[in-house]
Amino acid sequence: MTPSDTRPIQRLPVEQAFSAELERLGAVDRGARPAGWRLSPRMVRAFVLGDASLGITRKFHGDDPLVERCIVTLMSNRGLLLVGEPGTAKTMLSELLSAAISGRSTCTLQGTAGTTTDQMLYGWNYALLLAEGPSPRALVRGPIHTAMELGTICRIEEITRVQPEIQDCLIGILSDRVLHVPELEGTPSNVFAATGFNVLATANLRDRGVHELSSALKRRFHFETVRPLQDKKLEMQLVKHQTDTLLASAGIDIALPPDVIDLLVTAFHDLRTGVTAEGTVVEKPTAVMSSAEAVAVGYAACLDAHWLGNGDVGGEHVVRQLVGTVLKDNQDDGKKLRHWFEVVVKSRAQRDPQWRRAFTVRREVDR
Repeated sequence: MTPSDTRPIQRLPVEQAFSAELERLGAVDRGARPAGWRLSPRMVRAFVLGDASLGITRKFHGDDPLVERCIVTLMSNRGLLLVGEPGTAKTMLSELLSAAISGRSTCTLQGTAGTTTDQMLYGWNYALLLAEGPSPRALVRGPIHTAMELGTICRIEEITRVQPEIQDCLIGILSDRVLHVPELEGTPSNVFAATGFNVLATANLRDRGVHELSSALKRRFHFETVRPLQDKKLEMQLVKHQTDTLLASAGIDIALPPDVIDLLVTAFHDLRTGVTAEGTVVEKPTAVMSSAEAVAVGYAACLDAHWLGNGDVGGEHVVRQLVGTVLKDNQDDGKKLRHWFEVVVKSRAQRDPQWRRAFTVRREVDR
């Protein structure tokens, strides 16, 4: 064993992080299971949305019917494409569904402008290829090939980042459920998808127009839109749960107080919607003000208070991290943030202690 083998992992795959819950669901699962599935559809739903009677935690906070439609789609002969704004937990949902259905969430392709068919389907070990010629031993299986052989879900992240000619490799696979390897003449050259195989892809709405899917490929996917959370209480629960998890994994004994969570989520709602709860209209920044960004800000605020402060997390720590989230895409976002700060934060600071603490670092907004 090398020293690196004993190092703690920053983020476990879903199937390992929640292995106890998956085992518990499997033990009590008496429902019929689609061919190739590890759990019945009802238990997949319980894993994602939680079941207090079974001690299963809710992991996806959002539209419950959306999750049910996703489960139904993955039982069908069409792939599933989750679309939405960045930070709406599309990736998390795809990981949860893959872990519950296939027992693994790591059969994944991260789509980029440089993604090739070799990376998606299969490639070759060129040393063996030169020594032996094309053979099953020289074949290097890509995630699609692996998922078809094993009968599992293959996840494709950011599919609209992939070049159209590479995207279209999926058309025949999703239609015929077979992958042809023409180089393997004289040996079994077709990989027929085992039961349980399907493709679960994600795409950001802000990437539309980068590499739009062809009409033929769109017909082979069922589209579901994952929308930002509108319920403030639900988002507060999500931020608390996610930040507590991150802090626990970092070994930091600190937590976001409820009034700080309220300030954080309220700030994101103000800037995401362009109107405050009091009815004040503010300009929305072009930066993504998602729940995922809110969690990142809350976590960073706790780290700031723990390592550089006295451990008392307050509004000032949130503001310091919020600035870096807003000032990403457009220089004009700084003006919008300063306007929100002078009009909204200043007013709230007159009646709320945490907002008063936030207003004490107003110079941070001028950077």
